[in-house]
Amino acid sequence: MKCEHIVWDWNGTLLDDVWLSVQSINKILRKYSLPEIEISYYLDIFTFPVIDYYEKLGFNFNKNPFEVVGTEFIDEYTRHQLNPRLHKDTISVLDTINSLSISQSIVSASTQKMLNKLVKHHGLNKYFEFIIGQDNHYAYGKENTVRIWIRDNNINPSSVFFIGDTLHDFEVAKNLGMRCILLSHGHTSKHRLQNTNSLMFSDMKSLMIWIIKNIN
Repeated sequence: MKCEHIVWDWNGTLLDDVWLSVQSINKILRKYSLPEIEISYYLDIFTFPVIDYYEKLGFNFNKNPFEVVGTEFIDEYTRHQLNPRLHKDTISVLDTINSLSISQSIVSASTQKMLNKLVKHHGLNKYFEFIIGQDNHYAYGKENTVRIWIRDNNINPSSVFFIGDTLHDFEVAKNLGMRCILLSHGHTSKHRLQNTNSLMFSDMKSLMIWIIKNIN
């Protein structure tokens, strides 16, 4: 299967940060006297744009604007942003793809500043041709960012694999003509991802085995 470039999502796909997202949102929920959530519930409701996810959590934006509570969440997450680790076998997968002479990039709904800091912290800069974040922290989505990247770099989307962990990643790949691979170890429950009928793996090792056998 011909592949010239792989685009990775960051949060949940490469970075194992679901626990921090839930820990951080629960602190904000407590502040507003809203019910805290378990990880299993989070995986069933998390979505993009995240303003829709906040509504599912019970926030009333007429009383407390999304820009306020969204910033409070990011501030709490940022205080602990260096604590999450990469998913197991992430480095092995990145090395394997490099050995196949396939270029790689990251695209994230995180801000460019945060993304740059975390990629550097984890020592990953050498793996990626492009590191693409957003100009705000409200996580409205990343389709337009990827569309601009494709246009400005004369990318053939049909030769690109987009690897992510959310329904939004699937939608971006589909809408822009890229092939999609999903990982179920991130921010979306397995049964929700299965509804996309995309190629899906539960961990990096399984993904790596498939890549070795199928991508050239």
